[in-house]
Amino acid sequence: MPSLKDRLTEILLKNNIITEDKLKTAINRQKEKGGRLSDILIELKFITESELVSSLSQGLGFPIIDLLSLEIDPEIINIIPYQTAQQYQIIPLSKREKFLTIAMADPLDVFAMDDIRALTGYKIIPLIATASDIANTIDKYYGSQEEGEINTVLDNISEDQIELVEKQKEETLDTGALLQLSQEAPVIKITNMILEDAIKMKASDVLIEPFEKKMRVRLRIDGILKERESPPKALHPSIISRIKVISNLNIAEHRLPQDGRFKIKIEGKQVDFRVSILPSSFGEKVALRILDKTTAMLNVEKLGFGDYSLNLIKKNALRPHGMILVTGPTGSGKTTTLYSILKFIDRPQRNIITVEDPVEYQIEGINQVSIRPDIGLTFASSLRSILRQDPDIVMVGEIRDFDTADIAIKAALTGHLVLSTLHTTTAPASIARLVNMGVEPFLITSSLICVVTQRLIRLICVKCKESYKLTTESLDKLKIKHAKDKPLVFYRGKGCSFCSNSGYKGRTSIAEVLVLVPEIKDLIMEKAQDYKIKKVARSLGMKTLRESGMEKVFAGVSTLEEVLKITAADES
Repeated sequence: MPSLKDRLTEILLKNNIITEDKLKTAINRQKEKGGRLSDILIELKFITESELVSSLSQGLGFPIIDLLSLEIDPEIINIIPYQTAQQYQIIPLSKREKFLTIAMADPLDVFAMDDIRALTGYKIIPLIATASDIANTIDKYYGSQEEGEINTVLDNISEDQIELVEKQKEETLDTGALLQLSQEAPVIKITNMILEDAIKMKASDVLIEPFEKKMRVRLRIDGILKERESPPKALHPSIISRIKVISNLNIAEHRLPQDGRFKIKIEGKQVDFRVSILPSSFGEKVALRILDKTTAMLNVEKLGFGDYSLNLIKKNALRPHGMILVTGPTGSGKTTTLYSILKFIDRPQRNIITVEDPVEYQIEGINQVSIRPDIGLTFASSLRSILRQDPDIVMVGEIRDFDTADIAIKAALTGHLVLSTLHTTTAPASIARLVNMGVEPFLITSSLICVVTQRLIRLICVKCKESYKLTTESLDKLKIKHAKDKPLVFYRGKGCSFCSNSGYKGRTSIAEVLVLVPEIKDLIMEKAQDYKIKKVARSLGMKTLRESGMEKVFAGVSTLEEVLKITAADES
């Protein structure tokens, strides 16, 4: 009798979904890391979820079910406990006489089928659904039970333990008792549940904030902060201490800010967290930046840039020397773009060195340095040393001061390709920012190749996308250019369980790329104002952020409201 792995590989090879070489690579990865072969194939991007589900359906003869369009009776859901549904990634759909119909991502998992049959007493009829649909449906129907699990964990913390914290003020907490409480199983479990929830929701940041009578946990999802269920205020010090312990920070220090990082393994993947702790009026506030390498899209062609902007970025990145700046506010994807450009231009013949604060993603074959200002290892001092390491390409995490800008520009002038970021809102404003730092205009025109300014805009949820129409008068009032001969059809999300009723799921990039052609260099030498540089650049073909965003709107991937909101401050 063929094994489960043999059956899956037979189906995939027979349908020409995957090559034997890729299959061998996935099987070797499975031997190293463990886990399901199907999950590894998707993780390696050898196959998509929909291709896997379609192949299994054809090979096994099981129908595919669209879970997100169904309403399931709560009585049916209660047949299978939350823990079992989570463990096997299944959802009960209906029952009839002695038969129970379930949706599962892996219908070859006979162990799951046997356990469910033994648990429920029903004969099982399996249907196939994507793993992501099943995970979202579990969240939808078992959400209240998951919250109940937090309450169960809280019940396991004795009243004496909570009173220990409640009776003492933050400044006088006994460090030994606090350390002991932070290592208690319930506190560890609550902290882990907060982190797991953030990973599951694909959040970029976690904020744990203390107030006078409560603590608040918020996640930044697709750029928007959303409040989640929070433990009682009494547990705030022990949760903060738990995060300090795993970040190797000083748990006795409550007066000064602290920064650190830690790694944890969640659902078979390793995730990095960057930690920032800040003292506030009612305790210490924690901000966690999530660096999930499995979701990082370090491919410049898949970041969402339009063809015009993408071609300019690629063309200038292949220049032998000069400086490329990526600008935008915090959280606009600048670092991801820099990494993607590095991956695009990386060759075995090139020596690439980066200096960052801190290193966010380790890239094989590239030398990466984390700055440490506490011991004098700053951007400027690191850059001086890096230039003695015979680099071809240098990436500087951020230009913050004149010293760093001066060395970066000199490196660009002496035959190096330099990539860096700058905190400005538009491409022309980057020129003014460098001048304000003290950089001479002739140095800017001699070294700077181009400036990429970018934003992230939310994508319309594909599960609840709907169309609507606007009149030409409405668009004219909004000063939006539109084709006169085309119907004015736009799209938006109604809101569903898949997108947490927001109407959006995921984000993409929009950009404006300012290339320093002779006309722009002349304006810089004249110290022209931003609006003049922008006007000339647009006459030479530069697309603004608003124009790039409207391309996404007319393509039906984002909403008019989203683009107008994100680009409002950048349009004069």
